[in-house]
Amino acid sequence: MDLSSIWSIFTKIIDIGIVWLAFYYILKNVKNNIKMVLIVKGVVIILLVKILSDLLNLYTVGVLLEYIVAWGPLAIIVIFQPEIRSVLESLGRTQLLGRHKILTIDEREKVVYEIMKSVEYFKKNRIGALIVIEREISLEEYIKNSTKVYADITDDLLETIFFPNSPMHDGGVIIQGDRITCAGAVFKTSMSPNISKRLGTRHRAALGIAEESDAIALVVSEENGRISIACNNELEYNLTLDEFRMRLIDELSPKAEVFFEAEENESGDEDA
Repeated sequence: MDLSSIWSIFTKIIDIGIVWLAFYYILKNVKNNIKMVLIVKGVVIILLVKILSDLLNLYTVGVLLEYIVAWGPLAIIVIFQPEIRSVLESLGRTQLLGRHKILTIDEREKVVYEIMKSVEYFKKNRIGALIVIEREISLEEYIKNSTKVYADITDDLLETIFFPNSPMHDGGVIIQGDRITCAGAVFKTSMSPNISKRLGTRHRAALGIAEESDAIALVVSEENGRISIACNNELEYNLTLDEFRMRLIDELSPKAEVFFEAEENESGDEDA
């Protein structure tokens, strides 16, 4: 095999890899957007009807579908411009290699400990709070318009930020790694029809950031002290402290670590 053949194979692998990566990120974002899912379903139906019309020689249907195929993409771009922009923004914010370090077990335990201490305090005293933990998708868009903090996570600092008379009380805190990056962040609220009308702005903001990123949003209600978690496009409302803690630990645990632990358990069973 000569050098040109090796180079040809290499370029084909790169070509296929780029296409696969593009489809992966598009489908990953599409599945979390109801309107984009409807667009995909509509395109699939049109293609199926087009194939059927060709097989059955349906002339009128075929002519209409040709116009739809020719002008459909332009119509989709105009009608669904906000949804398409949202997907492209999500792709642009995604960090392929990760910008922040992966927390060690001790660092992760400290983050959970400090957050849980503050959440218990907020719940007991009915103090509203919104804490957002960044993961792979950057939240720089919200960080740049908020009050910068850049401090280690402590329950005292979180309680100070969300103290009712604090000027940053109504905004959200963003955590990157094991540090509080900013406070007073304002997030886009969710327009999902599935969220209860009884829930206020904090819960809608938490679900909103969970819909457009992979962040974990922690909410404490100012009205009744109930605690909730929004992530993976869903809002889990009114959790107990134990449920809240376990859910937070599970979401902060690296997926690779889960597989590693599973392999260790399997090997342990075999030795037994």
